[in-house]
Amino acid sequence: MKLRRHYVEKPWGQRPLPDAFDDGSGRQIGEIWFDDDGTTLPLLVKYLFTSEKLSIQVHPSDEQAPALGAPGGKEECWYVIAAEPGATIGVGTHAVIPPEALRAAALSGEIEQMMDWKPVQAGDFFYLKAGTVHAIGAGISLIEVQQNTDITYRLYDYGRPRELHLEESVKVADARPFPADQHSHIDRATDQRLVRGPKFVLQLCGAGLDDVSDRAPLWVVPLQGSVRIGKDAGGFGDCFYTENLHDIHASPDARMLVAWESA
Repeated sequence: MKLRRHYVEKPWGQRPLPDAFDDGSGRQIGEIWFDDDGTTLPLLVKYLFTSEKLSIQVHPSDEQAPALGAPGGKEECWYVIAAEPGATIGVGTHAVIPPEALRAAALSGEIEQMMDWKPVQAGDFFYLKAGTVHAIGAGISLIEVQQNTDITYRLYDYGRPRELHLEESVKVADARPFPADQHSHIDRATDQRLVRGPKFVLQLCGAGLDDVSDRAPLWVVPLQGSVRIGKDAGGFGDCFYTENLHDIHASPDARMLVAWESA
């Protein structure tokens, strides 16, 4: 089935959205979530659209979350679909920062300069383990695949009047340089395994669905071409959910991201 779009307004969102997503409302949309009308699925696919930097933030792991009163942790990945010239993403810090030093840097604002801001372009891919200190910069559109928990601790927010979660952030953050093998530039024409993590797997593939697991369920995110699952058809800007690999029918020119839970 085709999952329903859920538009989320954000102070850092874009107005208007790219044509494939614009709902004509004129709202400043930062995120589009794909869900099943109230059913909580184990993975969540989002599109993000930024006109300003997101907060410097961190997510707990499944092991850390219960002690903080959260239902679960969050690991995530990003596939950049568009980026303005000079756009950057902050992932990790230039050096290891102990918890108390991280707290002091967040209070002083020095944390912004301690982040590793990497230039990005369409096709860049990042896999973020729980505990990674991160921030998405302005002028970026990307696809995010994550564990389906809405748990974010803001460490620093550039003076915006929003709640910070300083104590929680410091408890769960692993402030250190970002591993080089968790960032790459993707040749979209090449089938490849993008994530083989403890929580989910993500495959980039074409109509042949090479190396896609027959484990159910599957999330299908078209990047080009068309996809049909049952009575539902769509393309770029849509997200599908299916419990049967053999129900996926894609056009010969299709390229798509397919995600499933790790065994």
